[in-house]
Amino acid sequence: MGGLSLPHLIVLALVVLILFGRGRISDMMGDFGKGIKSFKEGMADETNRPVTPPPSQLPQAQQPVPPAAQPVQSEHQGPTA
Repeated sequence: MGGLSLPHLIVLALVVLILFGRGRISDMMGDFGKGIKSFKEGMADETNRPVTPPPSQLPQAQQPVPPAAQPVQSEHQGPTA
């Protein structure tokens, strides 16, 4: 109930062939195959690259820390008691 049987699939395939034509379907499948091939090559290139740590994990030179600034009192404030 609700599933696609063999006759349904055959009718569906015929409708697709009529709408798109045999040449266009083969072109789309060729493009699909090229995309998969390109993806696999990209994955192979990714695994062959040397591993470098992210910039946050690279050792950094110690920078001198500036002394903390003294708080400045404004002239309008009087001494607090």
